[in-house]
Amino acid sequence: MQDAVTTMIPVGEVPDRPQARDGLRLVLRNVFPFLVVGAIWEIVAWAGVFPRRLFPTLEEVASTFVQLTVAGILPHHAIDTVIRLLSGFALAAIIGVTIGVLMGRSRRAEDICLPLVSICAPIPGLAYAPLFLLWFGLGDSGSIVLVGFVALFPVVLNTWTGVKAVKEIWLRAAQTMGADDRRLFRHVILPGAAPYILTGLRLGLAQAWRILVAVEMLAAVPWGLGWLIFGAREFLNTDAMLAGIAMIGILGLALENLVFRPIERYTVVRWGMIAA
Repeated sequence: MQDAVTTMIPVGEVPDRPQARDGLRLVLRNVFPFLVVGAIWEIVAWAGVFPRRLFPTLEEVASTFVQLTVAGILPHHAIDTVIRLLSGFALAAIIGVTIGVLMGRSRRAEDICLPLVSICAPIPGLAYAPLFLLWFGLGDSGSIVLVGFVALFPVVLNTWTGVKAVKEIWLRAAQTMGADDRRLFRHVILPGAAPYILTGLRLGLAQAWRILVAVEMLAAVPWGLGWLIFGAREFLNTDAMLAGIAMIGILGLALENLVFRPIERYTVVRWGMIAA
């Protein structure tokens, strides 16, 4: 009778097949929509539904993207746009969170600010562009102030909602344990409202992107992705327009994953306000 041969595998080297399979499934699920859209795009481009100059293939768009990036043109436009975006969004975040907290904690502030915010928020941001460009002039100043103004409203409304959503029993419990106003705000109100505040900041950033790209087409700025897209339109350079649009998508994805995700992980997830 032959002896059975037993193969010993160290515990640390046992492959975690379910985890690997789940990871592969997640990657495929995220990539699949892009593959479908890309396939449809290529079919339309090669079928000649539109002239090739107006509807280039993905290969042509990728080639233009690489050429503009290597030449430094696309990064220059992107950097100027990001500087304007972050400057205006920083104004919106600071002022919006402050006003939202005051509205949530003070009935008088709520009575004064809520009607104004409710009236101004639904108005499209582009409708304010002519006024702000007349008041603050063409170029960076008018663009930054307009971006901050338009992005302000989602931040204010969501911060106000978050502060109002903090349970009264939490506040009374903290006050019973001797918490003053400063500790009450830091340890109860801010953590309780943080998920709403982050949602407002995300919505505000999306509003900032929309109005900034549009106003760069109007504000006579020397550099910017909106200016690149609008200028490429004049010469029917659709591949350059699509390269600029792709860069906007890449920057938006980077801001979400490199800024908001870490903030969310080290605040509301860490505090147990939302699940990881």
